[in-house]
Amino acid sequence: MATKKKKTVRRTTLRSSKGTKLYAVRNADGTFKDIQTYKRAHSADLRKTSKAEATTKKAKKTVKPKAAKRKATRKKAAKKKASAK
Repeated sequence: MATKKKKTVRRTTLRSSKGTKLYAVRNADGTFKDIQTYKRAHSADLRKTSKAEATTKKAKKTVKPKAAKRKATRKKAAKKKASAK
């Protein structure tokens, strides 16, 4: 049996009578399923990590950490000899 891929939800951007930007999600028949403010929906999207981000984050954790780099120490400048005049 083949597994169904979850279809991404398409959101339409609208403006309210006050001028606030809105996201509207529609049902298959075209009626509104959900209406959210753009600000709330966008911040929720940023909080949620995608599957691709999660796998790369997991892969980075399993990699051995590299040895700490040593700081380059500066050599002190040699003192100049006083020239006799």
